[in-house]
Amino acid sequence: MPDERFEDHLRHPRGRGREIAGAASGAAGGAACGDLVRLSVAVDGDRVSAAGFEASGCGATIAAASAAVELVEGADILAAARIGAPRIADELGGLSAGKLHAADLASDALHRALGAAVRAHGSLQPNPDRTLVAMSGGVDSAVAALLCVRHGHDVAAVTLELWADPDNDGERSCCSAAAVRGARVVAHGLGLAHFTLDLRHEFRAGVVEPWLREHAGGLTPNPCVRCNGHVRLDAMLDFADRVGAATLSTGHYARRTPGGLLRLAADADKDQTYMLAALSRDALARLRFPLGEHRKPEVRALAREAGLAVARKPDSQDLCFLAGTGRAAFLARHGGLHERPGDIVDRDGGVLGRHGGHHGFTVGQRKGLGVAAVEPLYVLATDARTNTVTVGPRAQLATQTVRVRGLRMHGREPDAVRLRYRSPAVGCRLDGEEIRLTEPFDGAAPGQTAVFLAGDAIVGCATIAA
Repeated sequence: MPDERFEDHLRHPRGRGREIAGAASGAAGGAACGDLVRLSVAVDGDRVSAAGFEASGCGATIAAASAAVELVEGADILAAARIGAPRIADELGGLSAGKLHAADLASDALHRALGAAVRAHGSLQPNPDRTLVAMSGGVDSAVAALLCVRHGHDVAAVTLELWADPDNDGERSCCSAAAVRGARVVAHGLGLAHFTLDLRHEFRAGVVEPWLREHAGGLTPNPCVRCNGHVRLDAMLDFADRVGAATLSTGHYARRTPGGLLRLAADADKDQTYMLAALSRDALARLRFPLGEHRKPEVRALAREAGLAVARKPDSQDLCFLAGTGRAAFLARHGGLHERPGDIVDRDGGVLGRHGGHHGFTVGQRKGLGVAAVEPLYVLATDARTNTVTVGPRAQLATQTVRVRGLRMHGREPDAVRLRYRSPAVGCRLDGEEIRLTEPFDGAAPGQTAVFLAGDAIVGCATIAA
């Protein structure tokens, strides 16, 4: 027999069909499951002033959406952001295993709506002890949140939804709806308010579309540098203002110098400062990196000791929007970069073989050339105009001069530069928009980021020019 509270919400759904001026909406469900809920929320200052919903599908979905409306309406925003699927199910007197899906959908829709409403109209009282933690659904950001709690901060959490594609593997992506739900479960388990921020439009426009254009132009772009420097962290810092947080804490392996510059992490194998190099000084002043002094095994141990469900979750190994799909398939589906046969040539223009499109190759690449030679061959250059790929022996890759564009420096002269994410730093001198290296470097790829160092501090960055 259904609980009487379930029956009450089913027969007298709260806020169904209500039109709310200035409300933001969030939706969950759809054709795959047959259930759809759209929940609307309006905020005024630090409170949820009104809520309503529309739903189709099973009775449990309608009842769960009604319960969500009743729970959040009139609530403090941070209290509303602590309401998840278990609380919604409890409000209905509990749900059977077959109906828990309805509470998940209501929770997903609620948190999308709440994040959008707070982003547009939220105005919580500033709190110098409050930090907003960026949670991706993985172990690093979960432990960053845990450490912030243990250090006595007033902590709220946010997870970004950046990409949605049915051809992706949501369980392997750090920005999918599945990752958002997982991060919310961890945050609520720590007693934290959790918000979902939908940045899919900004991410496509500011990260994916430039990545596609630059591939078409024969470059090897680094979307993570662009995302962190111009899209993701800026949006979260703005959101931190909305929830009254003085700082933004992330799970990146990085540190800051006393002067406010980015500094290499204690764990050199996990250091992520390369991906953060485009951040402005103003942004860095508000960023905190709780994992900066920790090594990865310590972080997993902390997660296990705290009983966090993500303690053994594997790290993401690919670009978030490529999770579960190949680069070539993504370039074809979203960028129109289909197979386009062309010549593989040597430096003298001699044809050595054929390829399926210049956009599938990057300077320094060795595997996948399909050309037999006495010694291993590497990609020396790609040409979008002629659709050719130039190859040669490794010795021809070496250079001690690298041209750059878009130079951004923080007032200190560099003594070294990293020209790829995982490559070691090379001694250098910066001469205008030209880097003069103290030793040869193999494979400086146009489109990649050059990150400048002075000691262990990041003092600037630029894009490697063609």
